[in-house]
Amino acid sequence: MITRFEVNETNKMIEQEKLDVRTITLGISLLDCCDSDLDTLNRNIYDKITRVAKDLVSTGREIEIEYGIPIVNKRISVTPIALVGGRTCTCPEDFVTIARTLDKAARDMKVNFLGGYSALVSKGMTKTDADLIHSIPGALSSTERVCSSVNIGSTRTGINMDAVKLMGEIVKETAEATKENNSLGCAKLVVFCNAPDDNPFMAGAFHGVTEADAVINVGVSGPGVVKHALERVRGENFEVLCETVKKTAFKVTRVGQLVAQEASERLGIPFGIVDLSLAPTPSVGDSVAEILEEMGLESAGAPGTTAALALLNDQVKKGGVMASSFVGGLSGAFIPVSEDQGMIDAVNRGALTLEKLEAMTCVCSVGLDMIAIPGNTSAATISGIIADEAAIGMVNQKTTAVRLIPVIGKDVGDTVEFGGLLGHAPVQRVNPFGCEDFINRGGRIPAPIHSFRN
Repeated sequence: MITRFEVNETNKMIEQEKLDVRTITLGISLLDCCDSDLDTLNRNIYDKITRVAKDLVSTGREIEIEYGIPIVNKRISVTPIALVGGRTCTCPEDFVTIARTLDKAARDMKVNFLGGYSALVSKGMTKTDADLIHSIPGALSSTERVCSSVNIGSTRTGINMDAVKLMGEIVKETAEATKENNSLGCAKLVVFCNAPDDNPFMAGAFHGVTEADAVINVGVSGPGVVKHALERVRGENFEVLCETVKKTAFKVTRVGQLVAQEASERLGIPFGIVDLSLAPTPSVGDSVAEILEEMGLESAGAPGTTAALALLNDQVKKGGVMASSFVGGLSGAFIPVSEDQGMIDAVNRGALTLEKLEAMTCVCSVGLDMIAIPGNTSAATISGIIADEAAIGMVNQKTTAVRLIPVIGKDVGDTVEFGGLLGHAPVQRVNPFGCEDFINRGGRIPAPIHSFRN
């Protein structure tokens, strides 16, 4: 039972420390929309989404007003479209029509993003999967709110290197297709290993096939709250530091639990999970990098950064998991460069490189996220980076992801503006040595030995 006292306790966090509920994401199954006729399939998809989500935005606003809790985004995730369109779509162009239908539904429901233009190919690709993947550049260049993700590996199956090679090419094609807008399409495209079925955050959200017909998932965020709490224990030992993060994460998560329960009850849709992730924004004071620096680092990226991030991630999970009846999604700390002013500053001062960011992904929630790289970076190099991240996720039994943006026409030293919560980013140097022969081998990297648990 969440009390009004707990809500009132968060007033200072909201007013002074940038606490917010980052998203209410309504997951919707589209499996019952399948049809052999493309027009009928599109009509079924539009009708299902608009029927189930018709009150999502208004309900979110009611909760905001009643409790004074900012709810930044209202979003929708759907069943991976490669599964939904498998019976109907015979070419990439057929899938693009579905993307446009999803975009229209998202626009009419007034949500900012809709995720689930996705394929799950960790062990192999069907023709349908390949058609959807090949359609991604056209889909993301002709829609505004649709987000896409592809899961290319897992601890149980290994890494599908054919899919890794293809996704390097697709990222490049998407960058070219949206080059007039700073290659923004790539900001809506995530390549996963161990993708969770219940992630509420974009661009990687989709509604897993094991989920109910519809569920409410909430992502809560409070980097500023954690930083302010740590300011009060500056110079104390690690025990005090850990306890402070843990207690703060508990309070932040309780806010998410409240919003999830209220939205579930008012919409008549089951509550799924609360995602504990500390998701930063470009606003000053709402940064994961600043938390790491408050722990005692001169700059994010300095020696000790990975250890500090591991501590932060662990304590957020320990505190948050006690505050919600169901925790899921990604749950930890995000380190997107363009969406975190502290990370941007660290890159600009030369303290944070792509290689250091990769090391940090071993212990953070996701992976290499919202990183601008030179537009002339080869598809094989992008595939190599994807393979490295997937290997970290596969071996460590965690979710990892890559959201790289090769900005066409930009090079190291340039800055790219994406706008809104996507922020801006310096274009970062990429290792110039090639990996084409490795990427072109084809086939799969086997699952690690510790995956065999039956």
